[in-house]
Amino acid sequence: MDEMFMLAALAQSRKALPECLPNPPVGCVIGDTQKIVAEGYTQVPGKHHAEADALKQIQGKAFNLLKMYVTLEPCSSHGHTPACALAIAEDCRIHEIYVSLVDSDPRNNGQGLDIIRKASKKVYVGLCANEVNTFLKQYLLR
Repeated sequence: MDEMFMLAALAQSRKALPECLPNPPVGCVIGDTQKIVAEGYTQVPGKHHAEADALKQIQGKAFNLLKMYVTLEPCSSHGHTPACALAIAEDCRIHEIYVSLVDSDPRNNGQGLDIIRKASKKVYVGLCANEVNTFLKQYLLR
């Protein structure tokens, strides 16, 4: 199921283009043990990132023990939008997060994952990394 959910997040990434540019086209899905309960992708600059887009869909709903699947490490810095890593860390329904690629942007580069880990959530990196990297590499900082 984990691989299927990450590939669904990759499909969401593709929906972000071209409106999300110059931000990378990130995709996110949130699932319970058997199905996707929310999906999101990076919106136009200044609007929701993929994770926030998905989290708003479960707002006010009674879920617990959810898993999040994100194609790129959640941002750790507050720019035009709040840090996605903090929103994930604060959401008690998300207990595991699968991230395909660590963000090479120096403003993140593992810092988003550290924020989430400090909130006692399980973090897994590398799921479907080849597939996601093939798509995302041209949009990431080098």
